Amino acid sequence: MLRGISPLLSPSLLETLYRMGHHDEIVFGDAHFPGESCNDNIIRADGLGINDLLDAILPLFVLDHVMEQPVMMMGPLPEDKANTEIASAYQKVHDGYAEIVQAHYPDTAPIAQVDKYDFYDRTKKAFAVVMTGDVRIYANLILAKGVTTW
Repeated sequence: MLRGISPLLSPSLLETLYRMGHHDEIVFGDAHFPGESCNDNIIRADGLGINDLLDAILPLFVLDHVMEQPVMMMGPLPEDKANTEIASAYQKVHDGYAEIVQAHYPDTAPIAQVDKYDFYDRTKKAFAVVMTGDVRIYANLILAKGVTTW
């Protein structure tokens, strides 16, 4: 254990965050996300929710200031947007992420919505995928790392 670092962050996740360079992306997949099919660098965070991980990571992680939108979510499919229950659930997930990001980085652009299949393509190119225990629909998230300054 280390002081000042959340115990939610495993040694392998901390190492991965440290090894990432600027513009590298890390994906946080929900419990149903096909991370193993999309990327070889998988970190298990079973049982953990993405909100808690996001809140633990952002004090240590600089968001990319060069990218227009360094925080991205998988956007719902058209048929899911038309379903008020799913659309409402998605909005709750989005609002929770936005609140956490704004608490750490108030000047960050709004969270981008990435088409589901474009999200999979980005996952294939990502530095790593963190597979979580989050069971909320469309909870998948991407963070782009920026330059760490002191």
